[in-house]
Amino acid sequence: MAKFQYYTVEAVEKLKAELHHLKFQGRQDMAKQIAEARDKGDLSENAEYDAAKDAQGLLELKISKLEVVVANARVLDESTIDTSKVSIYSIVQIKNTKNAMVVTYTIVSEEEADLRAGKISATSPFGKGLLGKKVGDLAEIQAPAGKLEFEIMSITR
Repeated sequence: MAKFQYYTVEAVEKLKAELHHLKFQGRQDMAKQIAEARDKGDLSENAEYDAAKDAQGLLELKISKLEVVVANARVLDESTIDTSKVSIYSIVQIKNTKNAMVVTYTIVSEEEADLRAGKISATSPFGKGLLGKKVGDLAEIQAPAGKLEFEIMSITR
């Protein structure tokens, strides 16, 4: 059963560009590495050849997985995002109820998550804990440090 993931137009284009690069440039580079390793002599004792073939297998696996992601990608019309509750691509400002620290996160798909950029996956414990909440709601999130409680301060897009 296919599992659809929602992305922005930019994210889908980035995934497609990466797939195209891996399928064409990545495969060409890998073929060159294998040919160079093959030219170095006896294949039964050629560790460089074995390593290149292993790397080729990993490249093909990555291409295969990315093809599935692209095939199941759906573009989300950002103008239709309901800002009355936290959903994918919402920008949510939350306040820790214990220390009053305020942080802002954007809820994104798993492939787009980047904590340094303030983007958290909708499938992460934080993402799951925030989804569906409204301004003023309290979200209890199970973190490695224990259960944390956050108040939803604002939701925007």
